[in-house]
Amino acid sequence: MTKETGLGKGLTSYGDAGFSLFLRKAFIKGAGYTDAALDRPVIGIANTGSAYNPCHGNAPQLIEAVKRGVMLAGGLPMDFPTISIHESFARPTSMYLRNLMSMDTEEMIRAQPMDAVVLIGGCDKTVPAQLMGAASAGLPAIQLITGSMLTGSHRGERVGACTDCRRYWGKFRAGEIDEQETADVNNQLVASVGTCSVMGTASTMACIAEALGMTVPGGASPPAVTADRIRIAEDTGARAVQMARDGLTIDKILTPAAFENAMRVLLAIGGSTNGIVHLAAIAGRVGLEIDLQALDRMGRETPVLLDLKPSGQHYMEDFHHAGGVATLLRQLKPLLRLEALTVTGRTLGEELELAGPGFAQDVVRSLDRPIYPQGGIAVLRGNLAPGCAIIKQSAADLNLMEHEGRAVVFENAQDLANRIDSDDLDVTAQDVLVLKNIGPKGAPGMPEAGYIPIPLKLARAGVKDMVRISDGRMSGTAFGTIVLHVTPEAAVGGPLAYVRNGDKIRLSVANREIALLVPDQELARRALENPVVEPTAERGYLKLFLQSVTQADKGVDFDFLRAPGVASSGNSTSVIE
Repeated sequence: MTKETGLGKGLTSYGDAGFSLFLRKAFIKGAGYTDAALDRPVIGIANTGSAYNPCHGNAPQLIEAVKRGVMLAGGLPMDFPTISIHESFARPTSMYLRNLMSMDTEEMIRAQPMDAVVLIGGCDKTVPAQLMGAASAGLPAIQLITGSMLTGSHRGERVGACTDCRRYWGKFRAGEIDEQETADVNNQLVASVGTCSVMGTASTMACIAEALGMTVPGGASPPAVTADRIRIAEDTGARAVQMARDGLTIDKILTPAAFENAMRVLLAIGGSTNGIVHLAAIAGRVGLEIDLQALDRMGRETPVLLDLKPSGQHYMEDFHHAGGVATLLRQLKPLLRLEALTVTGRTLGEELELAGPGFAQDVVRSLDRPIYPQGGIAVLRGNLAPGCAIIKQSAADLNLMEHEGRAVVFENAQDLANRIDSDDLDVTAQDVLVLKNIGPKGAPGMPEAGYIPIPLKLARAGVKDMVRISDGRMSGTAFGTIVLHVTPEAAVGGPLAYVRNGDKIRLSVANREIALLVPDQELARRALENPVVEPTAERGYLKLFLQSVTQADKGVDFDFLRAPGVASSGNSTSVIE
């Protein structure tokens, strides 16, 4: 052990390095460690277990398996706690705390002696937060996904969170089921610990992490409560030791080629729209920028191949039984950057060769027999979204993807809550619902409120979908013809701020257009009459957030956390020299 490795790494400042190491060893020996143990490579294990986070309910088992793998490979495992965020427990929204978790992760990696780190995450914002923090810290790092939950059964129907949560809640709002059935299905939707069992944000980020090369092969798909997941954890611990010995730092893996592969996978799985925001944030930490126009071009040649809810019919455990991400990558092989390096020290192409030829299954389609002919996500522009907006076209209604309608405007989330169920609301199924001020600064935290509910009187009349537009996000488990991430957001004076009831809006997914059919001079007049005052705060994390958060196309990260000099280019991602 030297002062630059193992327990001697990152010594506390006492003005005497020798004394710093002497004191550190004295204290750790109080926990019963021997000198032989302390001379090994130290592998940190980020523990995100929490009683508030059932998606991470298997964290104790995973930690024990990682420790086993580390020790079998000759390392010394040291688990440490960080912030843990659960989607449905974090107020006002988990996205508000993602950057804080990334800072916690980064600084704990920096502050404590470790030669490599295992990142245990699963619920929506935890994996991106960990990858963001690790990318900034720069050490060898490897992601361990907690895994998806099992599916349940409601009156003979297979159900799983959270697409089926939304579907049954929609039935309840429409009066199709009563309170008793709603209570019954509530007991079945989440059958075990683990992340959502559909292609929501958690599953999307699991697949993206593997596509980036940040997990061991097969790391994305095993359900949380399976032996496969525990074996992946052991393998992850052993691999972390070898990465430490080889000096395989995270910047060697998070390359432009890796991000291009991740974008292909995001499109091919019909992944969560949140994946774009998180990829942009992770890329920004290593000096890269996602080019959304390039993503859209890729989408025109990368069809949806994965038959998973909400774009398809299956669940994550089915994807695992079908061979997981390797099965998908075999089909995408002609479109991939096979030279991209992974945490194994081998390239993606080499890993695909080692994975073998695959087998017959019905969850992943071939390129010539897709679920949807283009990628799951399309990027829109127009005078309503001069920066950009996005739509999950694979989960939209084909009959609404070319649509012109009258705007029904809600100024903020409270206005929506106050009026959406009113019988007096002036709305028809042909109208366009517009929700303002739920963007990064407006809410704050860009909540998943973009899944605007169908007005109650229309839901009761059988309306299942409408065009909906906002500067917020929606869950990857959601579905519908929903335009999201309108940039710039209303709270900073984007055109969305000046939309009024009765304005005509045109959506053309074919033309990648979202247009407010109001003359420019009229919009300029409205802006002068009602200038936007950006939200501020006097103290605390909220003040930091509002002062520093970027827009959706930059990942909703804090500007001071992005690598210096990040800029876009004509490529899908660009390296800043």
